[in-house]
Amino acid sequence: MQDITSRIESMLRKLREKGYRITPQRLAILRILAESKGHPGAEEIHARVKTDSPTTTIATVYKTLAVLKSIGEVLELEFSGDYNRYDGKKPGPHPHLICIKCKRIVDPDLTSLAEMTEKLSSQTGYKLIGHRLEL
Repeated sequence: MQDITSRIESMLRKLREKGYRITPQRLAILRILAESKGHPGAEEIHARVKTDSPTTTIATVYKTLAVLKSIGEVLELEFSGDYNRYDGKKPGPHPHLICIKCKRIVDPDLTSLAEMTEKLSSQTGYKLIGHRLEL
């Protein structure tokens, strides 16, 4: 996994390549995503951004998350009946262990699953956009 600085640089590079402006608010959101030990929701990101940038609105957070998702730099984890959470550390498709009671999300280390999906992709020619395993 990338370290925080290289993860932020990767997101910044992609934003610049796609022609997006790098604002102080956007940079703060990138930093929170890269530093996060979990999978924060937009509201949590907003609360953390406001400590350093009190004028940042929740709309700015949602717009930035939508941009990052559209360029493949954040993975949105959707929950029915609940708010979505975001993974900015590992934006590509990968498994998550999600507790349906407490909503805790864990990134299990399943290298064999990653190898299997890469093999399936190369064998079939399809690009993996996501997968789901429910136990």
